[in-house]
Formats: sequence, C-alpha cells, structure tokens
Amino acid sequence: MIAHTIDSIRSGLLKKEFSAEELAKQSLAYAEAENPKTNAYLTFSPDRALAAARAVDAKIAAGEDPGPLAGVPVAVKDVIVTKGLRTTCASKLLANYIPPYDATAVIRLEQAGGIIIGKTNCDEFAMGSSNENSAFGPVRNPVALDRVPGGSSGGSAAVVAQNTAVVSLGSDTGGSIRQPASFCGITGVTPTYGRVSRYGLTAFASSLDHIGPFSRNVRDSARLLQVIAGKDEMDATSATAPVADYIAALDGNVRGMKLGVPKEWMDGLPAETGDLIQAAIAQLIKLGCEVKEINLPHTAYAVACYYIICTAEASANLSRFDGVRYTTRAAAANSLTDMYRITRDEGFGAECKRRILLGTYVLSHGYYDAYYIKAQKVRALISRDYTQAFEQVDAIVGPVSPHPAFKLGEKLDDPASIYLADIYTVTGDLTGIPCMSVPCGNTPEGLPVGLQILSKHFDEANMLRLADAYERNTI
Repeated sequence: MIAHTIDSIRSGLLKKEFSAEELAKQSLAYAEAENPKTNAYLTFSPDRALAAARAVDAKIAAGEDPGPLAGVPVAVKDVIVTKGLRTTCASKLLANYIPPYDATAVIRLEQAGGIIIGKTNCDEFAMGSSNENSAFGPVRNPVALDRVPGGSSGGSAAVVAQNTAVVSLGSDTGGSIRQPASFCGITGVTPTYGRVSRYGLTAFASSLDHIGPFSRNVRDSARLLQVIAGKDEMDATSATAPVADYIAALDGNVRGMKLGVPKEWMDGLPAETGDLIQAAIAQLIKLGCEVKEINLPHTAYAVACYYIICTAEASANLSRFDGVRYTTRAAAANSLTDMYRITRDEGFGAECKRRILLGTYVLSHGYYDAYYIKAQKVRALISRDYTQAFEQVDAIVGPVSPHPAFKLGEKLDDPASIYLADIYTVTGDLTGIPCMSVPCGNTPEGLPVGLQILSKHFDEANMLRLADAYERNTI
C-alpha cells in the first residue's frame, strides 16, 4: 500500500487517478491481510466503508465538494461507539455489543467524507499503558513486533504506523494518545478538554477523557482535529470556544516563540531518551525559538494524584456494566446478587478489577477526605504550576515517556512501574491543556521516541505550528 496522506488522497480523487471505492476496497484487503501481525483491529466494517466511499464518489461525480476527509481510510478506537458496528471496549462484557447510535466524532468524520474501515484494539475500557490488557489479546508494535505499542490506544497507533489506516481516532485519559504515538513513531494529539465532544466515548474517567487523532504527519492530525472539534449539544462539557483554523496555522514560522523545559522532567532522564529530546530542543533553538528552564514543582505528586482520581471515576463509571442491560450476562447466576457478582468477575480483566478496587477504596467512608479530596487539591496545585509556567512561555517541551517501547510481558507483573512511567503525560490530562507527541528520532536499537509539546488551553494552533515546523526541519 502507498503511504497516503489526506492531501494525496484528495488530489488523487479529484484527478480521477482512483475512486474512493477502489481505495476503500484496497485498504480493507491490505488491513485484513496485515492484521495478524499486530492484532491491531478487532472489527472490520466493509459494508459501512464501501457505502461511505460510494457516497464520496457520487459527490465528486456531481461536482460537489466531497469533504476535507474525502475517501480517507480511518480507524476508530473500540471505546468510541459506532451505530450498527460492534463496539467491545476490548472487554468480554461487551464482546457482542452493537451500539444504537454514533459518537459525535464519528458522525463528524463521516460527514467530512472519512471512510471507517474498522475498530481498533485497546486496553480494556482504556485502562492501561501497554495494550496488553485487552480481552482479545495484546497489540504488537509494528516497529518491533516483540514490543508493546503503548496504551491504551495502542491499536489506533499501530494501524497508522503499519499503514493500514491513514489516520485514526484514539482516546487519552493519562497519556493514552501521546505514549502510543511516541512508541510507534507517529504523531498523536490530545486536544484541550472539551475541545472535542465526548458524546459516544465510553467513559473511563469523565473529567480526564479526551478524543484525539493519530497520523503520520502533523498536517493530517491538524486536518482531522479541525473536523471533529467544536461545541456539541449532546455533551455538556464540550467547549463553546471558537475552533481556530489549524491548517492555516502551519506556516513554519516559530521564530521568537518562548519554550519552557521542565527541570523536573529532564533530571534523571535516561540517555537513550534524553539525548534525543535534547537534540530536538537544539533543533527548535535553530528555528529561532527561545528556550528556558522552568519548574513544575508538583510533578512528583502527579502520578499518585492521577491514579486516585482516575480510579475513583472509573469505579463509578464501570458500575453500569453489571449484566442487567447491554453486557454479557453470567449463565451460572441463581439470584440477582449472584448475577452482578459473577458477571463482573467473569467479564472484567485484572487491570479493570484492580482499578475498581482502588477507586472504591478511595471513595469509601473514612478515606474519601484522606485520599480523593486531597488528590483534587493536588490537582489544583498542578494546574497552578502550568498557569504560572504559561505566564513565562508560549509552550512547554519535553519527553513523553522515560523510555521507548518495552517488550511484551516485561512489566505485566509490575503494574506500579507502568503507572510511574506516566509521569510526563498525566499532568496534561489533570489540567486539561492540549498536548501532543511528534517523532524526534530513534534509539540505537531503532525504537522511536516522541517529543511532547504542551500549550495553553485552546491554543492547539500554536502547538501544531511548533510541531509542524519541527517536523519540516527534521524529516
């Protein structure tokens, strides 16, 4: 398969070099043939894809605008609901669930001409940082098949890196877009909380969840974000702030932009990652950026704060999966109580159970004030750190993860070490600011590393401008 971009597909369609239907058929065939290598797709959608492709071809034939994503093969993380198309959340509980409606992000990308070819594997209910927690088996990193792709949106990152989709949608609660993007050597964007509607996104931690794009270049991420962003009446937390023209912002001019590098992030960073981050920062200085060291003093408390808040919200959100309504129901139950207990015991994987237990504990009587309320206070302090930092700088740059992709199974018996590796990503979600990962090179072993860029609330345009300028001068 040719490594298409959104622009190359649009150009090819308008020049009649190929049709959207031809491209969709070719993409589906290639994705199905390649999928056994990575297990990145859980469900393919040939009927839906071909119907959408024919609609694009009909618009072109009629001389109408086919949309900014016309004919583009798109994959969607399997925690984002799709009407009439199986949505499992990578869990046994929803193995056969067919949603009756589409997520707003799905509606918008199809209205823009996007072709959904399938749903991608992920950590169960988006809980994990390695994509090893899926009930349907782990995803393998296309860059190195013996390594994880990152999580929880590992499948959405893998299909783009594998070239079985041009762009994809993932979700990010504590780094689940940026970390897989870094591990797979692609671009991933976590927009401002509320920038993209969460309607139709299966809730993990409602105050932290975001939907965002993956792509092989910054321009494609900007284009997809442009399509899905904006106020949605179906989501009370979606923002009314106007959506900027992200494509127009990609002018390559970052001269004079002030960038902050957090001291707390760089101290002790392993050389295999740190050397590449330092080289990326040096390149930004060459482009005319002014770089200064800044402090984010409450970084040390971020992981503990995040895992108290996210597990508390997960405990509440996952209570709906009980066998009563739309989930798989335990056959052995003889009473209502047994049905709840056995269904959830059989249906949830180990990581979900761990987080439910942690969340229920921190919300319980006698511990709510000691843990949950205290974590919310720390969250406010972390947000204040960023507010003060952005009074000095236009954007913040640093690592996504302390290390590149690790081997499958390497950390399964040590979940705490996986949690601690989220140190650089969870703060962005706790504060709700936009952040992204852009590739900045490979380690001596050939493993990708991503540069993280963070900016002020609703300042995605400047964040994307900086990432695009860096990308143009490093490829």
